[in-house]
Order: sequence, then structure tokens, then C-alpha cells
Amino acid sequence: MMLRLPLCVAGIALAMPAAAQDMPGMPGMKMPAPAKPASATPGAKKPVAKKRPARRAGRGAHPQAPAQQAAPSATSMPEMKGDMSGMAMPQAGSERPTSMSAMPGMADKTPAGPAGTSQDTGSMPGMDMSGGHAGHDMSTMPGMAQTGTALPAGSAPAPTPPMDHYADRFFPAPDMSRARGVMMREGGGQCFYQVMFNLAEYQARAGRNGYRWDGEASVGGDINRLWLKSEGEGTFHEAVESAEVQALYSRAVGPNFNLQAGVRQDLRPSSSRTYATLGFEGLAPYMFEIEGALFLSNKGDALARLEGYYDQRLTQRLILQPRVELNLSAQDIPANRLGSGLTDAELGLRLRYEISRQFAPYVGISFEAKTGRTADIARADGKDPTTTSFVAGIRFWF
Repeated sequence: MMLRLPLCVAGIALAMPAAAQDMPGMPGMKMPAPAKPASATPGAKKPVAKKRPARRAGRGAHPQAPAQQAAPSATSMPEMKGDMSGMAMPQAGSERPTSMSAMPGMADKTPAGPAGTSQDTGSMPGMDMSGGHAGHDMSTMPGMAQTGTALPAGSAPAPTPPMDHYADRFFPAPDMSRARGVMMREGGGQCFYQVMFNLAEYQARAGRNGYRWDGEASVGGDINRLWLKSEGEGTFHEAVESAEVQALYSRAVGPNFNLQAGVRQDLRPSSSRTYATLGFEGLAPYMFEIEGALFLSNKGDALARLEGYYDQRLTQRLILQPRVELNLSAQDIPANRLGSGLTDAELGLRLRYEISRQFAPYVGISFEAKTGRTADIARADGKDPTTTSFVAGIRFWF
């Protein structure tokens, strides 16, 4: 009797933790029967201990009860019925996290952390935890709406932009319309004008000093403008050798180029020819200013011109300008003393100093040569087809 009473008390105390760990409410979970503990003392008779599970020793045991084997730890429990394989149950008073890999549909993919613990949600529907805890892909979780760039590309038309003005709700519409007109003019809708003489020079050459001009004026906006151009040359104490005036409509066809069309009227050497003109003017790559035009006269003559120059800044005020001009004719024009082909070419190099941006004196050298049939006509007239001149002039605009 003295032996049976302590063993009964120990059995009841050991059975209480086992009952607390049972989870009858969770579907598919059943706690297996505990293993029979081995006797601490070989040969000892334990008729009561054989019928009761022994989970842990110590709490509630009689001081004189024989020592029993410690209950197996939660991490070494045998497989459970259902999907609870490998589930680690925390011990009483332990703060180790419970593994969620044993819940239905979950698999532990994350390696065990310190002390053999892990907390993995890699097998939850729509979550990818492989390769660590970073890189969560939640775009496929049920109930998650796709927004922003995650939306698939569509073909629906763009929404209609608002055409009303919000300020008109609070201020008089006529006043706001006038204010918007002022803003548009100040932001690029103004009317601009400019007058510039790129060449206005004195030419010193052997025996026959002369002069030359090349100027233009424009008025209009950023897109549409009216241009007036004039150029010519002559010799002192003689009549003007050549002079012309052009009136052109110009329209911007890009950020750097304008398309021009209009008329050209010759003043010298013959004032009987008027030309229909089609040309372009603009800024080529590498900051080359270029200009070209085709001319068709009322006499059926066809001419062409191509010129360009480049402003090479040596300092902020000192600028070197190389210049090239080519003139061509489709046929002989005896009245203008021109032959077919390339009629003449001019190569110049001018160095100017900008006292201000609008006013710059310059010096330089200019080489002009008549070529082909035109050179033959010049020789027949007793003139030298090539001319070299030292030039001095002023470039100005306002």
C-alpha cells in the first residue's frame, strides 16, 4: 500500500500535461499514444506505471517516487496522423516559434534557424518564400487587385482631355481669356523682327577696289515669317555689277530649319528677270549655318545657290568665320554673262571682334573665281576670272 499510493499520485500528475496537449478540435489531428517509459532501476515492479502515460517527471511527483525517464521533446515526436508531419509543439514556458509548415498545404522550404527552429510560410497559396524570406510575390494572392503597371495592356481609347478652364468657375471668363492670350504671347506667341547685315564690307584688290553687301530682315512668329533678302557687289567709280532683292514666306519645318518660298527680282546686270524661288535656311549639325535656293526665271532660266558659314569662337568676343558660296546655272545666259554649270565660287575667312553682340567690326580675305563657261566669257570681256581681296567691314543687327 505504501508503494502504490505514491505511484498513483505521480501518474495523475504526469497525465495532466498530456491532456493539455491534445487538440481534438483541429481537423485531421490526433495525438499518438505515448511510448512506455523504461524503468530507471532494473528489475523494479511498476504495475501502475504500465497503464498510464509518462510525459514528464518532476511536477507533482512524490519525493520518494522512483526516477522516471524524461518525456520526449516536442521536436522529436513521432509522425502524426494527417498533415501534421514534422510539426514542432512548443514546450510549456518556451518562446520558440511554432513551425507553420505542418498546416494543410504547407511545406517547410526555409532552412532551420538557430536552435533548430524555423518559421516558414513558403507554401501558403500565392506566396513564394523560396530562397529566403525576401522576394515575397503577393501579386497572385486571392483577393489582391492589380493596379498601376501590373495592369495588362489594353486597347481602349484615351479619355477625353478636359476642355474647360477651372479658373473660369471663380473669375469672369472674358478676363481669364484675355489673361491666357497674354500668357501665350509671352510664352512664344510674340511677333519678332530682326534686321541683320552679315556682310557690309570694303574690298581692297589690285587696281579695282570694290564693295559688297549681304543682308536680310524678318518679321513674324516662331512658325511663320516674312523675309526680305538682298545682296550685291560692285566697283567704285563704276556701275553696280550685280544686285538682287528677294521677298520670301518662311515656315518652320523643324526646330532648326525653315522652308522658304517667294520671288526674286534682279536689279543688275539685267532688270528684266524675275524668279520664282524655293529654298531652305537653317542650322545643320555641328552648328553650321547653311542656306540653299532654286530660282526659275520668267525667261525659263534655272539657277541655284548654296552657301554656308561657321562661327568659330576663339574667345567670348573674338570669332573666326569661314564662308563658302557656290552659284550654278542650268544653261548659258548671255545677257547675264553666265555659262552653264558652276558659274562662280567664293571662299572667305573673316575675323570679327564683337564690341557688343549687335555690333562687330571684322577683317579678312576673300577669294572669288569664275569657272567653266563663265570664266571663258570673262576672259573674252578682258576681265580676270579670279580675284583675291582683303576685306574690312562691319557685321551688325538690331
